[in-house]
Amino acid sequence: MADEMLATPAGERIPTVIADDVHIVYRVNAGGGGRGSATAALSRILRRDQGQSRGVRKVHAVRGVTFTAYRGEAIGLIGTNGSGKSTLLRAIAGLLPTESGRVYTDGQPSLLGVNAALMNDLTGERNVILGGLAMGMSREEIRERYQDIVDFSGINEKGDFITLPMRTYSSGMAARLRFSIAAAKNHDVLMIDEALATGDRRFQIRSERRIRELRKQAGTVFLVSHSNKSIRDTCDRVLWLEKGELLMDGPTDEVIRAYEKETGK
Repeated sequence: MADEMLATPAGERIPTVIADDVHIVYRVNAGGGGRGSATAALSRILRRDQGQSRGVRKVHAVRGVTFTAYRGEAIGLIGTNGSGKSTLLRAIAGLLPTESGRVYTDGQPSLLGVNAALMNDLTGERNVILGGLAMGMSREEIRERYQDIVDFSGINEKGDFITLPMRTYSSGMAARLRFSIAAAKNHDVLMIDEALATGDRRFQIRSERRIRELRKQAGTVFLVSHSNKSIRDTCDRVLWLEKGELLMDGPTDEVIRAYEKETGK
């Protein structure tokens, strides 16, 4: 879990996230999901209570990842599907325990889509308020930034959608509003998982501009994206993960060139 980081002497770059030999392991019931008889479920519980691990499969999702992130950095995470990118972000946010190793953070990490959780039965307007409160904004701050959030998301460009329930939104509209709520606040560490893949190019440009602003305000941004262009336009550093291992950590162009050469993507 995330720990508070010790103070750094003046004049040095300030670390915001330290991952120290992080391993994350999922345990999956090899017998399948929740379907089946109650008798079979009881048998599984009894075997577990008796210390028997038969039928449980371990998935080693992150393997010995070590890096340090600093204030003012925008860091891209790249890798093929299942490489451990989203899992690593969840561990940094404190949502997943490490099997071994530690994650240290300075300030409160915010994982886009968690801190600004949206509720389908409520209107977009109510979700802006609740999402802002969930991120620690005061009601006054939300009132001051409300119109900017709506305008940034662009969901009202073709109608008064902000007054409609979230269940009437497309997945792209919901993702844009979620990003807009999260981006309305300055963050110590903001982690974005594929949010910039939604919407048209105008929204992507606004989002990339906002990420650069967050960096200037001494924050750190992590961006997971399958779009190498978005990574190039936004990030100055890239972590390349494959099968849970950190293959490369360096300047954006250098890492993406190696990734494209290896994968053809």
